[in-house]
Amino acid sequence: MKERNSGVLLHITSLPGTPGIGTMGIQAYKFVDWLKGAGQTLWQVLPLGPTGYGDSPYASFSTFAGNPLLIDLDDLVKRGWALKDDIIPPDYIKCDGKVDFGSVVWWKVPLLYKCAAYFLKNCNQKDRISYESFKNDNSSWLNNFADYTSIKKIYDEKAQKEGVSGTASMWNQFWPKDLASHDMSAVSKWDSEHTDDIEQIKVIQFFFNVQWQALKKYANSFGIKIIGDIPIFVAADSADVWANRKFFQFDDETLLQKTCAGVPPDYFSATGQLWGNPLYDWDAIKKDNYSWWINRIRHMLSLVDIIRIDHFRGFEAYWKIPYGSPNAIKGEWVKGPGKDLFDAIKAKLGTLPIIAENLGVITDEVEKIRTDCGFPGMKILQFAFNNEKWSEESSENKDLPHNYTTPDNIVYTGTHDNDTTAGYFSSCSEECRKSVRNYFGLSEDAGVRELNYALIRSAFSSTAQTCIIPMQDIYCIGTEGRMNIPSTTGSNWAWRMKPDQMNKNGSDMLLQFSKLYRRNCSERNN
Repeated sequence: MKERNSGVLLHITSLPGTPGIGTMGIQAYKFVDWLKGAGQTLWQVLPLGPTGYGDSPYASFSTFAGNPLLIDLDDLVKRGWALKDDIIPPDYIKCDGKVDFGSVVWWKVPLLYKCAAYFLKNCNQKDRISYESFKNDNSSWLNNFADYTSIKKIYDEKAQKEGVSGTASMWNQFWPKDLASHDMSAVSKWDSEHTDDIEQIKVIQFFFNVQWQALKKYANSFGIKIIGDIPIFVAADSADVWANRKFFQFDDETLLQKTCAGVPPDYFSATGQLWGNPLYDWDAIKKDNYSWWINRIRHMLSLVDIIRIDHFRGFEAYWKIPYGSPNAIKGEWVKGPGKDLFDAIKAKLGTLPIIAENLGVITDEVEKIRTDCGFPGMKILQFAFNNEKWSEESSENKDLPHNYTTPDNIVYTGTHDNDTTAGYFSSCSEECRKSVRNYFGLSEDAGVRELNYALIRSAFSSTAQTCIIPMQDIYCIGTEGRMNIPSTTGSNWAWRMKPDQMNKNGSDMLLQFSKLYRRNCSERNN
């Protein structure tokens, strides 16, 4: 039997104490120490790529690149890769409070270019060799990403001057046709004319990689594995699509999408969800022996120990919506690659440590692919209590712990798309709260705090192989700690914890539950 384990969900951006945004610096190492003291062996983060539209980590400019905003500036100074006087933040950049992405980008991105230029001019021979090795090892994606970022930067500025914004300024609608179509002679000409800019972009990715690998090595040294996250789809505004258009459903003449991703109308939305991501041309990908996906998984496994794939059901069938549709109503289900994709990946990479996000309306066919592949699925305790009143029917809810028929599950109190558990119980009906009290045998006057901790204890005590608790729930933080409200933009992904929230109260509770329910049974927990 596999060891029962547990861990914490906290994205890097939410770490405290650094200018503007959480980074891979000293606070990240303190969090690893906190996890160690709490007896936890898993740290789950959100996608690590450079964030695009709406600051969402699920809408990245690249599925391979790292987010420059996560780079720790103090660490660059310690390594001799930046000057201390250069990294002093302006007054409007604070070390506490929510992330103001606009201000952080405005300040930090130009500074990182300055640090990259300093590195290229002043780095020692050992660091130069490491950098050249990084470029060589990652050339398959790094060259395209650097080209894309360089071109995008120039034409984004041009679009702003001309009053063009949003999707109208994207590569396939605003760039010159030869660059937009990834014509190699045009791209080579751009390379020769923008060598400094492109080299600095690569250095920034080197900065990210060095810091991330050092942090991962530190976590792994304490037996802590990192769970990373990749969405099934990629953003249209990305180096991935620009450089690999043949693997997506695009019109070769107009360079426009033919179709886009989403989900059909359901109980939650009468018009469905129109995500807008380009859909894969699975026939073309299969003809190429799934190489793009194999490279994607291989690269992700160089960054993390376990991968969570968002919207796993899209591999069985995906909702195909005509491009330009105002909503997701007029779509159709189209079969995806199914298990064949993962058989091809496994043949190249071996055993795949993958978690399948199987939330929402999941068919038997989706579950068969998941179980045949041996991937654990997800259970969300908040979903177990979303009925207004407890009944015999609601007791059959698949997210209730007594209905976990097999241990191959990852149980969460909630995810990045949920309200915090305290926020959920503060806003749900009294009938819902009564249901929870009844299920856990709590007193009639049990409040939000008691309900919050009842769910955490239930996750630990469940038969699920793994339980993951969002950091916000460990400290009973309300709706102000919510990371994302799906289908909205403007205020998401911004929560940051306070330095004093990484304290012994939370770690002692997790350690106690780990010992009590035999999770993470390493020597430090015995």
